[in-house]
Parts: sequence; C-alpha cells; structure tokens
Amino acid sequence: MDRRRPEPVSYFLDNMLSKAVNSAFHRGALSARLPLVAATSQKRFLNLHEYQSLEVFSKFGVAVPKNMVVKPGEDVGKVYDAMGTECVVKTQVLAGGRGLGYIKENNFQGGVHVAKDRAHAVELGEKMLGKTLITKQTGAEGKPVNTLLLVEKFNIVSERYFAILMDRGSGGPLLIGSAIGGTSIEDIAAKDPSAIIKMPINIMRGMSEAQAKEMAEKMKFEGPKVDEAAKCILNLYRVFVECDCTMVEINPFAELDDGRVIVCDAKVNFDDNAEFRHKDLHAQRDFTQEDAREVAAKKFDLNYIGLDGSIACMVNGAGLAMSTMDLLKLYGGEPANFLDVGGAANEESITAAFEILQGDPNVKSIFINIFGGIMKCDVIAGGVIAAIGNVGLTKPLVVRLVGTNVEQGKKLLNESGLKIEAFDDFTEAAKKAVELGK
Repeated sequence: MDRRRPEPVSYFLDNMLSKAVNSAFHRGALSARLPLVAATSQKRFLNLHEYQSLEVFSKFGVAVPKNMVVKPGEDVGKVYDAMGTECVVKTQVLAGGRGLGYIKENNFQGGVHVAKDRAHAVELGEKMLGKTLITKQTGAEGKPVNTLLLVEKFNIVSERYFAILMDRGSGGPLLIGSAIGGTSIEDIAAKDPSAIIKMPINIMRGMSEAQAKEMAEKMKFEGPKVDEAAKCILNLYRVFVECDCTMVEINPFAELDDGRVIVCDAKVNFDDNAEFRHKDLHAQRDFTQEDAREVAAKKFDLNYIGLDGSIACMVNGAGLAMSTMDLLKLYGGEPANFLDVGGAANEESITAAFEILQGDPNVKSIFINIFGGIMKCDVIAGGVIAAIGNVGLTKPLVVRLVGTNVEQGKKLLNESGLKIEAFDDFTEAAKKAVELGK
C-alpha cells in the first residue's frame, strides 16, 4: 500500500528497479534529466492502507489473516482481547520499510512488532499510535500513524511473491510471480532472473481457472495448496479488474503451518479515472499521508509534484515543464517541483499555484515560464499579480512570457509595480532563476 504509481512492468523488471519506483519523485529521487518519468507521473492514483486493502480482499473471497484496527482514542487492550489470539501490531502509513523505521517523537525502533501479551500490545500502542513514523521512504518528516493494525500471529512455512499490473508491452494485465518471496522483487530478479514468472492475461477474455492453476504450479505450490493458491489468484484478478486497480502486489503470498494459503501483506493502487465507479473506495483516501502541496494542487486540477530543489517552476504544458527542469539542471540549478498549470487554468488556479510555490520553505527563487497557446499570457500575468496581492512576494521572481496575448501580459506585469525579472529568452531566464536560487 505504499506504492503510488507503478511503472510499466517491462521497465520495472528489465531494469530491476525498486518496488517503490512509483513514489520516487515524492522522495526527491526524480532528476531533471528524467523527463519521461515526470511526464508519466502526473496522474495520481488512490493508495490504500494495508488494513483497507485486506478489507477489500476479504469482500472478494481472498484469504487474509484475521485482523482488527485501532484508531486514536480507542483501547488497544480491548481490541487485543477481541482478537482472541496472539497478535502482530503494525503501524499503518503509506510507506515501505515500516519494520526498520522508528518513531520520531520517542525514537522507538520499528513500526511492526509481535505483541508478547495484552500488556505489551497496550505499551506498543502508547509508543506508536498518534505518533510519526520515519522510514527510508518517508524522508525526515515521516508519516503520521493514525491507525494500528492488529494481525493474528502465524507461522509461515514458505513465502512467494505475486503481483498483477497493467503492462504496455502485452496490452493488458500481466501476472508476475516467483516461488521466492519475503524480499524485494528487484533483489530476486538480480540474483536469479529465471525466478521471475510472467503471464499476460487477455483482458477481454479474462483469467481462466486453468491459467490461475498454471500460475500457482509455476510458483511451486504443490498438492491441495495448488487449488487454494489458484482460488486466491483468481479472486485477486477479480479485485484488479472490478476495482479498476493499476497494481496489486502481494509479498509474501504465504503457506502457513496450519495448511492455509493466505495474503500476508498487500500493496494496491486504484486508477483515479475510475473514481466515479468506486466512490466508496476513493472516500477512504488518507490525505494526511500525502504531500499537502499536492493535495492542494489537486483541488485546482494542477499537475504538481514536489521535489527537493530550490527553484520553483510554474509552466504550461508537460513538454515545456520538462525542458525547463532540464535547462535549470544544465546550468547548475535544482528544480523544487514539476508544475504544469495546463491549458484550462484561470486566475483562481494560478493564484493557488503561486501560493503553493511561495509557501515552500525550500524555494529560493520562482521561475514562471509560459508559452501562450491555449493558455493566454495575460491570464497568467493576472493570476500572478492577484496571487502576490494575496500572499506577498518574498522570493525572487523570474518571468518569461511568449505567445498568445504576450504583449497584454507584459503590460500587466510592467504596470503592476512588482519587482519581477522579465525575459524573452528562455536560456537567459533559466540562468537568472538559477543565479537567484542559490
């Protein structure tokens, strides 16, 4: 549940990237020299917590462990009693590496623990619930722990990996499996590429029981476990298709010592384009786990991705945005964001965009680069003037306007009395933004 945007499977496997590539740009890993990633990543996908995904699986008949949740203010001890079994207490944040993370407020190590008894479960709740968990994927700011998941403790006999993703190469869903599980798929692929099983599914015909059984056998399930695993695979495919998922990843897909075959941990993304069909699912979106700037940008249909640099960019069109980031990088600067205001922006959305850029504490300069086509330069200029009137101008501003209504836009800016560095030349504007952003 800590994956935001899956890459095409062929790219994912052939390059053996991290399972978290789809959140790379939220962790600041996106380079301005990687425009393809930026372009494919403007779309936001619903990402559910583990406990929410397990609930969805249960509704579709997928075998999952017994589990219950605890929210702030609720009694961990009472939930532990209701479980009626030994439990593992797991923090619920949308980031990987929870087990190796730590609580920011008290430096308590680990976000996943086996509760020795009721008292220990209560103690774990006090140390983790309502706090902030920091992992290798969250950055130093961490993620708020608003929910704990209590899961039955069980003994795993063997672990496997299983996933379903949309694959451009095969033009539909692709099953990915391995008889080896419990570790990252890129590590499995690096050690033994032949351990990766790939099976494309015709999205029009759907998955057959024979295909599910074949996949289970290739993943080295044996005897009666083949049918149990195949049933889970079929039902996971139903989840993938009927819930409009972009990714379903199970690791581990485990066989237990009591004979069960269950989904132990899950990471699921849902396509936002299908929100109108799944309002109940999308209503569960946890905005506290997302970048507040991106949440604010989404309200105005702005394509925004926060990065770690010091030069804020406001551009219209993904191509111009990427070339702007590349040019800033070329001259020694670091972009603070990817922001495409699009062709339907108005004064209100431009004001919102400027407020987001202005409010970023890492930003040292702002570069507005507009090529007026559908979006008119005077609209951008009016939005900038209005935004500065509302929030002030505390950081150097470089503006380049070219195209539709450019003279009207320049006139508005010149008569505004604002301190703006204006340029006609793209390169000179980028150099100035870099100079002011250091």
